[in-house]
Amino acid sequence: MPHAQPTSRPGSPDRKHGGSLPNGTFRFIALDVETASRDSASICQIGLACVTASSQIVTYSTYVNPEQSFSPFNTELHGIDAQTVTSAPCFPEAWQRLKPLLQLHHLVQHSSFDSRALDAACRAYRLPNADLSWSDSVRIARKAWPEFKGNGGHGLANLKQELGLSFYHHDAEEDARAAAQIVLLAEARLGQSFDQISGTARRAQFNLPLTKP
Repeated sequence: MPHAQPTSRPGSPDRKHGGSLPNGTFRFIALDVETASRDSASICQIGLACVTASSQIVTYSTYVNPEQSFSPFNTELHGIDAQTVTSAPCFPEAWQRLKPLLQLHHLVQHSSFDSRALDAACRAYRLPNADLSWSDSVRIARKAWPEFKGNGGHGLANLKQELGLSFYHHDAEEDARAAAQIVLLAEARLGQSFDQISGTARRAQFNLPLTKP
């Protein structure tokens, strides 16, 4: 999996290698998923970006075997195929490992795609629905950079260009790190803390169109 080089921008990555799940207490955790097909339950990669009290970012990712076919379009987008996930855990195994950490923290997603994909995967495997608390970094970016509305928008691709971010789009770990960096830059621009700019804990909105910027 490709990795961007560390930068001096807020939230420069402090990577965990060897599959170690970050532990401890974090200010928030950004999460991103990639899917094998148009089926939102077909999660094939989960990435985390855990933001420490000093605003450093610790990242983690795991491939997931979706136990279904890969769409050529999706593989073209993120480079993951059936061979990539041959030895990866299926969703219930990956979820059992990640859920305790995620339930302890407020989560950030860039749009509602990721929370709805997790919910769909839980339904597909008849697992209890995730009881997680979410904020949307798209909404946070709109507060911090309203001038981008109608001028490229607040998707990751445009924010990457406008904010000078360095990451590999459509890699779950990289996209999660980008979402975390967006929040940190928004804090600096607005002069407010994450709690202030994210508002009260939000639950995922599952009735929105299934799109991912």
